[in-house]
Amino acid sequence: MPLAVCATPIGNLEDVTLRVLAELAAADVVLCEDTRHTRGLLSRHGIEARLLSYHEHNEAQRSAEMLPRLAAGERVALVSDAGLPGISDPGMRLVRAALDAGLAVSVLPGPSAVETALVASGLAAEQYRFL
Repeated sequence: MPLAVCATPIGNLEDVTLRVLAELAAADVVLCEDTRHTRGLLSRHGIEARLLSYHEHNEAQRSAEMLPRLAAGERVALVSDAGLPGISDPGMRLVRAALDAGLAVSVLPGPSAVETALVASGLAAEQYRFL
């Protein structure tokens, strides 16, 4: 299964796609910045999932833990508190590591197609310019 990078609502919990909700419900594990915050989103939509923290302080360790699990076929979803992981939020390290390991990455878009394409590319996303 590919790593699923899932866009989450920036404000209203209803602003999430059906595809993201289906992926979160099917995931073996959901990596998230703050498990309490993500639990609120999942609870709002009736989803029970195993959550693991994934934030700036543990992303190197978690990325290393997730690569063998992804390679073994586990379904891993990655979310941030709001928006798309990898754009001003943790996530790019895991995306890059998965791509470098030859593992598939699927980006489930949110409100911006530009951000979806940028994260899917695996390029550094600290700064980018859209002209």
